[in-house]
Amino acid sequence: MSLPILITTVVLTAFYAWNEFLFATVFIDTESLKTIPSGLMNFRDALQTDWGILLAGMVIASLPMIILLIVLQKYLVRGLSEGSVKG
Repeated sequence: MSLPILITTVVLTAFYAWNEFLFATVFIDTESLKTIPSGLMNFRDALQTDWGILLAGMVIASLPMIILLIVLQKYLVRGLSEGSVKG
């Protein structure tokens, strides 16, 4: 009975950790430990941005989360809706 709620919590936590930008930019100094969004900021410069590489990196970075949401969609919808039903 609690499986959809637990899966929803896992999916949302994974989504927030995957897309974390602010803390990774401020607190992590090592390049190998940075998250994907903060690593993609290396393609930006003060004078120019390589939009093709940056947008391709964003698409590739979003694919694991999209696949996770498609696979667990049934549980995610059921877990989000179970808390809204009274009685």
